[in-house]
Amino acid sequence: MALTSYGDSGFSFERWKNYIDSALPGLFPILAEDVKDVLRTGEFSEEDYLAALNMAGQNRDCLEAAHDSFARVTNGLDGIITERFGKSPDADVIFYLGLCNGAGWVTEYRGKTAILLGMEKIAELNWCGVGDMYGLICHELGHVYQKQYGILNRSFDKSEDSLLWQLFTEGVAMCFEQTAAGDPEFYHQDKNGWKEWCDGHFEQIKSDFASDLKTMTPADQCYFGDWVSYNGRGDVGYYLSCRFVRYILSDYGFDEIIGFDIDRAKELFERFMR
Repeated sequence: MALTSYGDSGFSFERWKNYIDSALPGLFPILAEDVKDVLRTGEFSEEDYLAALNMAGQNRDCLEAAHDSFARVTNGLDGIITERFGKSPDADVIFYLGLCNGAGWVTEYRGKTAILLGMEKIAELNWCGVGDMYGLICHELGHVYQKQYGILNRSFDKSEDSLLWQLFTEGVAMCFEQTAAGDPEFYHQDKNGWKEWCDGHFEQIKSDFASDLKTMTPADQCYFGDWVSYNGRGDVGYYLSCRFVRYILSDYGFDEIIGFDIDRAKELFERFMR
């Protein structure tokens, strides 16, 4: 149904809106506002969005593989998570064609927590296989787990606190993902030697992040996202976040740390740096 958004000349916004309003009523305003927020930063243009959407329409083999992976991963996943964590987060997982809002993100939809998996971003990142899909879904479920059984969302006046909290919460989600996968070394971002490079540059990444905390903002950070680059690599913050939370988990239980506040995260980060 999502592919009805494409005509002979490529992606059609009007066709897409008809699709999203029919398939997921009420989701359009959430997606549109997210796009507006990004466009306001000037980091991306409407042309960037259109290029990614058209590329996805031309990569239908990947979209079909991603849909197949989605069905395989979600079948029985709740039982696996309950077995490994003692309980499972409650969320609707929705596979859909979005407006490049993200490969996976957590929001509220129709009064319930929802994980939205954007097939256009999944195709762009080539995360169409079962391993990638497993990691992506479990990562977002990690955020939901912290949201429902601990505290995920906090507001901060300082960018330094906001970015340190992002490091902490992404690390929680990464460790949740690895535990669900049964592999403490699993990173679905690991392509083209990514993890090997991160392992070899761990001390530098740690030092640079701590130094950059004093001056960087969420708008100009270079650690989180496939669209940013730290020494030529994307998503390096996810590696560091996982190492940080693994360090914390050497002394505390998972269900304990998801209730920590920013002051505790700061204290533990300072200890981690030492």
